[in-house]
Amino acid sequence: MTMPYYVAPEQVMKDRAEYAQKGIARGRSLIATLYKDGILLVAENPSRTLHKISEIYDRVAFGGVGKYNEFDQLRVAGIRHADTKGYAYSREDVDARSLANVYAQYLGQVFTHEMKPLEVEILVAELGYTRGEDRMYHISYDGTVVDRESFAVLGGDAETITERFVEKVATEAELAQILPACVEALQGPERLLTANELEVGVLDRNLTRRFFKRIEEPVIAQILQK
Repeated sequence: MTMPYYVAPEQVMKDRAEYAQKGIARGRSLIATLYKDGILLVAENPSRTLHKISEIYDRVAFGGVGKYNEFDQLRVAGIRHADTKGYAYSREDVDARSLANVYAQYLGQVFTHEMKPLEVEILVAELGYTRGEDRMYHISYDGTVVDRESFAVLGGDAETITERFVEKVATEAELAQILPACVEALQGPERLLTANELEVGVLDRNLTRRFFKRIEEPVIAQILQK
């Protein structure tokens, strides 16, 4: 009788983590940050139809990096979860923290029990009624949840982008000030990102009922040219 090949659980987890990290690092990055009027999400994304940033519910937005088909499935599942909860209870009961927990449980389950982990990192952002109630939750491929206070960087070379951005972050800044800072951090000193290579969305406290909106390419170009 042939004995099954043994691999230590620690090695299995390490291999899965390395596999997921490499897949995520190959993708383009995303920055989410607080600003004067709410929460800004900026992603390097040349596609006009395959979105990395989207609305989940009235005050909740989603950002994803890594394998598109995997994080888009999570986006759709999040919308269904939010719609069901809002219908069963009330719209005010839909919040980013509970949605982040659902995502974390699912990603952790896949990472622990499936052969291949999901090659994704996702962000769930919620616009509060006041600035102090704004929330951003960064969920990793293994189900780890981190509550980000002022900004979050996902995917790509996140550490380098964080270092470039942390010097510029100012949560009281206007959109016209904070958007160029995000783009500068994403592109670095060796290249130039143009408006048609960016996807930008905001949760804006000045709006009513539905607080998420996309910033169109001509507006992005106008802001970056100033």
